[in-house]
Amino acid sequence: MLKRTLSVIAFFCLVIGSYSQANLERWEQRAQNTEIIRDQWGIPHVYGKSDADAVFGMIYAQCEDDFNRVEVNYITAMGRMAEVEGANQVFADLRMKLYIDEEVVKNEYQNSPKWLKDLMDAWADGINYFLYSHPEVKPRLITEFEPWMALTFSEGSIGGDIETISVNQLKAFYDKDFHANLVYAERNWEEEPRGSNGFAIAPKLSKTGNALLMINPHTSFYFRPEVHMVSEDGLNAYGAVTWGQFFIYQGFNEFNGWMHTSAKADAIDHFALTVEKRKGKYYYKFGKQWRPLTEKQIKVHYREGNEMLSNEFTAFYSHHGPVIREENGKWVAIALMVEREKALTQSYNRTKTKNHAEFKANMELKTNSSNSTVYADRDGNIVFYHGNFIPVRDPQFDWRNVVDGSNPATDWKGLHEIGEMIYIENPENGWIQHCNSTPFTAAGSYSPKREDYPPYIAWDLENARGVNAVRILSYKKDLTLESLIRDVAYEPTLMAFDPIIPSLIEAFERIPNNDSKKLKLKDPVGTLAMWDLKTDVHSVATSLAVFWGNQLISEAMQLDRPWDAYLFDFLAENTPDEMKIRTLEKAIQKLESDFGTWETPWGEINRFQRVTSEIQGQFYDELPSLPVGYNSSLWGSLAAYGSRPYPNTKKWYGNVGNSFVAAVEFGEKVRAKSLLAGGQSGNPYSPHFVDQAELYVKGEFKDVSYYREDVLENAKRIYRPGER
Repeated sequence: MLKRTLSVIAFFCLVIGSYSQANLERWEQRAQNTEIIRDQWGIPHVYGKSDADAVFGMIYAQCEDDFNRVEVNYITAMGRMAEVEGANQVFADLRMKLYIDEEVVKNEYQNSPKWLKDLMDAWADGINYFLYSHPEVKPRLITEFEPWMALTFSEGSIGGDIETISVNQLKAFYDKDFHANLVYAERNWEEEPRGSNGFAIAPKLSKTGNALLMINPHTSFYFRPEVHMVSEDGLNAYGAVTWGQFFIYQGFNEFNGWMHTSAKADAIDHFALTVEKRKGKYYYKFGKQWRPLTEKQIKVHYREGNEMLSNEFTAFYSHHGPVIREENGKWVAIALMVEREKALTQSYNRTKTKNHAEFKANMELKTNSSNSTVYADRDGNIVFYHGNFIPVRDPQFDWRNVVDGSNPATDWKGLHEIGEMIYIENPENGWIQHCNSTPFTAAGSYSPKREDYPPYIAWDLENARGVNAVRILSYKKDLTLESLIRDVAYEPTLMAFDPIIPSLIEAFERIPNNDSKKLKLKDPVGTLAMWDLKTDVHSVATSLAVFWGNQLISEAMQLDRPWDAYLFDFLAENTPDEMKIRTLEKAIQKLESDFGTWETPWGEINRFQRVTSEIQGQFYDELPSLPVGYNSSLWGSLAAYGSRPYPNTKKWYGNVGNSFVAAVEFGEKVRAKSLLAGGQSGNPYSPHFVDQAELYVKGEFKDVSYYREDVLENAKRIYRPGER
């Protein structure tokens, strides 16, 4: 028995050894076809003989910069985080595994077109070669990446559609007794990050007569690094890539650029099911039929101490999709886009389009489900696509809420064509803006009209950034890259306070003169009355307004606000005087308690700090930090900076908002400027961990090296994958 065991082990080692040698030879050949040039900011410019070689080098460079983020994104996407972090991740993993079935995804990989399989093969090779050549890097879970895994994370948005499913409701439905006291902190979809800004400027409004594009995602910091990938097959794309993916998600090439902004074009629906159990099987009513629910066994592994345990769930599916909760005696199924191969195809191929006709043809794949797109190109076109995957529905139903899944009339009826969605091409006003706001102001007075579309086409509401963007762009002309950044993207007015501060002043004036509050609040109210609404590191009024605004919103949550009411008009018109005054007093008390005086400049409160490589940042008042004048997108700050105090801090530290930002001009030669929060590398010991921090807090952009001669002029290191 012992001999047999040893012989089996020897044979196993022999097979693995030869397999590894074959891998190594392939990796080394790819490395010979790939060159990485790091510029003065540590940005990798990756040159490959083929697209696959460029993918190989690009993902290798990502792993050099932050392998942990690469791996964590795929652990999450495959529903395996509980294997690392324990039982508290079991239902988040179950949520992913409702859609990610390893055998199904492997078949999708096998059935993909050869060109896409080649890219996925190169992607896996690039990560595995990095791990081979960096034995000091210890993966948390995935020791070998396989090509099919690329399909599990094929779209680069900040929160995939699957993440809209409540983990607590999933637990309550599928196994409420498993770790019964476990309650998940659900994502608050009204908190930062709030999405992105995209601005496109037509040639007639630019000083050079070239189209301009502002790429301004608002994500968690360090969510996307900056990458340039080039091949002899016609690829030459620059921009932001979500860690672990092999396509430029928001960026540009020599011909055009694309900026994705989160939108509320309706791509997801919930269906209430009438369910009965018959002879041990569950059925749901659909019209006059009773259909069997599909049952699927899903096993979720989780770590508990030094042991690896598992829990098996029986998941239920109607023809709409998986059942995700029970509500009012009904089971609720969710329908959303599941098109992994098409999504990866669309995401990659957009980076190689050369004009708007090609870009629009790529959009016809309709898999960019959660986003709108702002576009500009060298031909002078500016275009806006609001959403990309929108099912056709019967408009008689209320699609903002759960619909009756037993009624066949609620079934989706195909997808809307591009022209049926909100689509703007070369508007007469010469500009397009989208700040996660209503698309019906995207081109000012030349915008589409709400009444021309079914309601579900756009649930988006106006927000303070949208109000500010329209205000600014309505009078701009002769724009340059520099003025697009300075006077548009970084214009500091907080329009949220435009309606509510006058209402506060009116409430103050109605306080009786003999009330002690009148004297106590005179100076703070006077400070707000004199404020120009511009956020700035030196502004005391900014601090007072933000602290008051937070208090006011918190108390106003008890009021019944119509879903489509503009928040700040509602606060101005519907909060009583007593609430406005009481919340101002609370704000003053908080400022005095935390900072000694209510007259504290915003920059002494609002700080930038990066001291750890951990994905969930840590912050310390006693360590160095930089003052930041930007503000939350909630208040209308176009340069968004989502900050807050932490349990161990009084100062507020940013962790979301402006992350990768770029401004692009499409002339005979493309010209661009860019900026990253902190720096390119996730290694605290790297010179590129915080080398862009001072530029970031000042809004000073660096010049992008796009053409090879510029890349070589600014090169600090030239090497091939595997070279140390």
